[in-house]
Order: sequence, then C-alpha cells, then structure tokens
Amino acid sequence: MRVFITAGEASGDKLGAALMQGLKELMPEVTFRGIGGPRMEAEGLDSLFPMDEISIMGIGEILKEYRQLKARIRQTADAVIAEKPDVLITIDLPEFSLRVNRLVKAVSDVRVVHYVAPTVWAWRPGRAKKMASHVDQVLALLPFEPPYMEAAGIDCDFVGHPVVMDPQASETEAEAFRARHGIDGPMALMLPGSRRSEIARLMPIFTDVAARLHDARPDLRLVLPAAPNVAKTVQEAVAGWPGAPLIITPDQDADGAEKRAAFRAADVALAASGTVSLELAAAGTPMVIAYDMSWLSRQIIGRMLLVDTVTLVNLVSETRAVPEFIGQKCLPEPIADGVLSVLADPGDQKAAMALTMERLGQGQDFPGLRAARAVLNGLAGSATKH
Repeated sequence: MRVFITAGEASGDKLGAALMQGLKELMPEVTFRGIGGPRMEAEGLDSLFPMDEISIMGIGEILKEYRQLKARIRQTADAVIAEKPDVLITIDLPEFSLRVNRLVKAVSDVRVVHYVAPTVWAWRPGRAKKMASHVDQVLALLPFEPPYMEAAGIDCDFVGHPVVMDPQASETEAEAFRARHGIDGPMALMLPGSRRSEIARLMPIFTDVAARLHDARPDLRLVLPAAPNVAKTVQEAVAGWPGAPLIITPDQDADGAEKRAAFRAADVALAASGTVSLELAAAGTPMVIAYDMSWLSRQIIGRMLLVDTVTLVNLVSETRAVPEFIGQKCLPEPIADGVLSVLADPGDQKAAMALTMERLGQGQDFPGLRAARAVLNGLAGSATKH
C-alpha cells in the first residue's frame, strides 16, 4: 500500500506521525511519500521539501509568499499525480492542502482524505460543500463535526483528539513543582498565547488582570509557561508585575515536564482562546478564557460566528461551564473577577472537563490507530463501489 501524506506545521506533523504509526500497525507493508517534519520523518517519510516552507498563516503572510506557495502546491500535486498512490492524506493547513487536493482530483481518481475538519460549525459553513468535489473523506478531531461534513456529501469519521494521548504530570510531580518554586498558597497559570500577535494584543490586558489579582489575593502566585518564539517578549512584559511571577522558559524545560507539572499544580488558569483549553481540561485545571482581535476582525467574525461560545470545553461538553471574555468583553476588571470566582468555586468545570476528555476519546484506542482504521475502511468501501 502506497500513501502520500502531507503536513505543514508542528501539530500536523504530530498527527501525521501518529497516523503513520497506526497504518504500519494495521498494514505493515505500507510505504510513505509526501511532506512532513521530524516526527513523520522518524516514521519513515522522506519529505519532498522542508515542511516549514508551507507553514504560512494569515492573509498577509499568504499574499507575501504567494508565488513560492503556489509553486510548492503545484510541485506537490505533480508528485502525487506521478506517484499514483492508493490514497492522498492532507493534514490541516487548508490554504495549501485543499488546493493540492483540487489539482489532483482534476486529473486523477486518487482517493483524497483530509485530516482535521474545517470549523464549519463556527463560521463559513459553505466551505464543506466546496470541499465535496475534491475530498472523499474527512477525519475529524471533534465528536460533533461529522454531521456537518456528511450533510455536504463527504464521508467523515470522528477519530479522537490527540490531546487524550498527551502525557500528564502526576500529583507527586505537581507537589514537587510547588515545593521547588516555594509555592505554598493558591497558584494561577497565565497563558496569553503562543503567537507574537496574540501576545502583543493580550499582554496589556493580562498585565492589568495580574495587578487586580494581586490586590485581591496577594497570596496568589502567578506562573507563565512561555512558548519558545515568545519567551523573551513574555519576560519583558512581566518584568513589572507584582508578586514575583514565575516564568517557565523553554531553556529550563526542554522536555516539557515543568510545564506539565505547572498545569497539574495550578488551581486556576487564565488562557487565550484555542486548544490550550483542552490541554487544561486534560490536566484537570479550571479555567477562564479571554481573547481579543483587531477591530476589523472583530466586526467580520462577530457577524459570521454561528456559535455562542468559542471554548472547546464548552462545545464538546455541551455546557457553558467555562467563563469566556471575547472581543469587546475582553476587559481586565470582569476577567479578574471571573478568575477569582473560579478560584473560589470551580463549580461544574471539573465535570465538564472530565466529560470533554471522555468524548474526545480518552480510554479508547489512540487517535492515530483510529484514523488509520478509518482510512483503510474508506479505501475498502470505495473499492467495493467501483
């Protein structure tokens, strides 16, 4: 069996490597070609070109790099067409992946699988119908996504979310973290994002929140695990914060163990919107979500949004247990009040987080194996139709 598989960023490389492991377990004679990073290469992929050449996000960046991106799309599609694999699997990165899929489908009958469903449940639902002409099957990370894709005529399988496989710190490791850093009172994580644009927009708000939290609870220790690309920016922004906040920098935490221990040790977290809410749920840490964007993005997305919450824990658990302060509601005073309220009484969050993890596949076969099984079942089904 020959598989052509592509990924363009670290999260996709992780998904791809797990899927490759699953395919090798179920189909030992499988071979791989495509594009990926170090994890996929470790599973036997010889990458067509460096993965980071297509890891482009945002309209501005895409326009700036359009000529090079277009050339890589064409090169990838040509390689698939020449290879004639049993299946093409594209992972996330829709600006790249769906264009490759369209070119391949225009001249061949190669089966196309796209891993990670677009967020059509949140905004721009028409994207699903546009995909139907050049995608045969979608592998979804969230349990409520398949009906949206199936309504557009695309086979869709929920295969579990990779967060359920992430290692978690033990209670002993959490206690050791607290002892190591002299934390004997309540502890709050501050997680303002991992992109420079997020940090620039949210850090002034988080700084004001930090001051309010210190005034209300001087015993509350603030801890900030900083992503590698924004560590210096975070350190500079936190320099004037009261209460000796603790920053966990990448050079102190090469294997991520310190961050995992901090997540487990915390009593509450204030986090930017995104998949970090699922990481916190996996660690069992109650949270408050805050996020803002540019005025123009706020106007456009606000008009297009189809859901009343953007927090994945709320969506997956079908509750509204996690307080969120989004857009014009992203203000220091109500955010600080929200954090203090959750610290005092996490309420229903513990149950909502446990339900979220259960629904995402915790305790079941690992997502890479489930994804591999879905791919093979899809191939078998398409063979019988022909």
